[in-house]
Amino acid sequence: MTESAAAARRPNRSGPPIDVDIYSGSATPELAQAVASCLGRPLGRRELHRFADGECHVQIQESVRGRDIYIVQSTCYPVNEHLMELLVMIDAFRRASAARVTAIIPYYGYARQEKKTTGREPITAKLVANLLSTAGADRVVSVDLHSPAIQGFFDIGMDHLTAIPLLGEYLRQHMDLSDAVVVTPDTGRVKVADVYANMLNIPLVVMHKRRGGNHAQDVEVRAIVGEVANKRPIIVDDIISTGGTIVTCTQALLEAGAKPDITVVATHAVLTPPAEERLCMPEITRVVTTDTIPLGNKTLGGKVVVISVASLLAETIERLHEGRSISALFRDWRESYPV
Repeated sequence: MTESAAAARRPNRSGPPIDVDIYSGSATPELAQAVASCLGRPLGRRELHRFADGECHVQIQESVRGRDIYIVQSTCYPVNEHLMELLVMIDAFRRASAARVTAIIPYYGYARQEKKTTGREPITAKLVANLLSTAGADRVVSVDLHSPAIQGFFDIGMDHLTAIPLLGEYLRQHMDLSDAVVVTPDTGRVKVADVYANMLNIPLVVMHKRRGGNHAQDVEVRAIVGEVANKRPIIVDDIISTGGTIVTCTQALLEAGAKPDITVVATHAVLTPPAEERLCMPEITRVVTTDTIPLGNKTLGGKVVVISVASLLAETIERLHEGRSISALFRDWRESYPV
């Protein structure tokens, strides 16, 4: 059974609702509604449909002249349709004379194409940043980018949030951590895994993987740095896509003597086929993720736990509108769990 937990602190507001307008694309309507509810605002009315050839059309159904607009839209599957939809909505608001348009993109698609690994490749994460700016966005907000360096791709304001405090707090409250270890399946994610290890006060294990000829799917674990025998691993990552890396790392951990009680934690559950089938293996007993991407009917045999980022996004919107610090949202957490 899927558990939904609004783990972030909701804005503690005693006055009237803040004067902003929240709109949603078709990618994450439930999350957008939850954000609007946190702020005591209704979702803005818009009409969105597609022509017979697939072209996207948007009409804003209320006046937005001089308004502070926030569009909640993850660029998840189908990525290109949802990205184009977001760009069209931004353009519609800009042409309707909105004062400011902020794109709230909980899951930023194309983030895994943030650098050239071979010759003659694009850097598509930068291209998407350019498209958002050209469409007319004044600011972009996202959660747990695949690479923090993507912030530098924007020539407009960009705020990078993290769901690690929400996910880590769930683990602290609902797991016995006495014999647990944090495992990173990628040496490039060591810094993030170290944050989890400090937060949970448990050891860190690093796995060195290597991809084969098929860059997207073939993964081989070359080494495990750290003690996993008779331990319960908590594998942490930012994205679960096909589940290939998770399953390969799980098998390597079991061969190294880890207990068959493995927890997987990731902010973004992309879950493209055959991820759901792979993650249903009995040794993986829990999958903890967020609602940056709708899971739909993917229950993973009842082992998935969904932590909502709605109140985190809502408080970010309130702070942006009032011109207050965003980094202050995480200041206490960073002081408690420094890396």
